[in-house]
Amino acid sequence: MKLRLLVEFDPEVERWSAVFPELPGCATAGDTEAEAIANAKEALALWFEPSPVKISKGAKLMELAVP
Repeated sequence: MKLRLLVEFDPEVERWSAVFPELPGCATAGDTEAEAIANAKEALALWFEPSPVKISKGAKLMELAVP
């Protein structure tokens, strides 16, 4: 799976932002473009980390892979 990463310099704060447009809330920043991209890789891994889910009786929790 490939995801788009929007990286841009913000002159107001003099930092680089990195945002995954298709993943709400998955964003980060860095002092350099390279740092913002490295931080984005870490943010992406954290965004996809499973969180605890309470499952009701009769429900199924499944995992799917995206080609």
